[in-house]
Amino acid sequence: MPQMPWPLPSVTQTTRLFNVSNVFTENRKPITDNRALKMIASLTGKIQYIASDRCVVDVNGVGYEVFLSTEGLSRLLEKGEDVFLHIHTNVREDAFILFGFNTRAEKEMFLTLKTVSGIGPKLALAILSGMQVDALCQAISMEDIKGLTTISGVGKKTAERLCMELKDKVGSLQTAIPEVLQSTAAPLSGGAVLLDALSALVNLGYPDPVARETLAKVKKQVGDTVFSEMKVEELIREGLRTLA
Repeated sequence: MPQMPWPLPSVTQTTRLFNVSNVFTENRKPITDNRALKMIASLTGKIQYIASDRCVVDVNGVGYEVFLSTEGLSRLLEKGEDVFLHIHTNVREDAFILFGFNTRAEKEMFLTLKTVSGIGPKLALAILSGMQVDALCQAISMEDIKGLTTISGVGKKTAERLCMELKDKVGSLQTAIPEVLQSTAAPLSGGAVLLDALSALVNLGYPDPVARETLAKVKKQVGDTVFSEMKVEELIREGLRTLA
């Protein structure tokens, strides 16, 4: 197997990666050193391919297969467009799987869901496909079993476990969202839109505190009602005007 040039530019990592040939043996024996694949934290590249449950991101000529929620896939642009994804690296004995997220909030919710007994990466992603992060936090905190069971793959017992094990945890996820992102007139849809706009401004190179302050200024300029109805692209455009 040819050597891979690790680490690659535009790939954020939290620990060092070894050459792939040092991880996967020629006869494909199970991985024995998990340190080798911990972990790709984000990818910046171009969309090479989009399927029903995944996409391939080209980073300097290397294609990374990334699994996303239905919501995440719907936000991707066309083939050849630039893309930034937050990544969770799932390492198994026989596979090295990447899960991608448009926002940090979605990734944190995914990791939180995985802490629930009986919920693995695939079901966690399915849950995010069925309900946006802010709506999911609200459903869990309110112990809305009926609402949670409308999600594909989530039965009554799973919904009850979600509420029992995460009720005290989702509060911290909600408070982690800046105040400007919580005070919209339409909290169930506005939060995700605003997080996308915040993430986009940060990906364009603006520091996180500056991006947050900019969105707060936009809200003050246009008013609460207009602000809560703005789309992601409108928030980004107005944010860039404010920063100019």
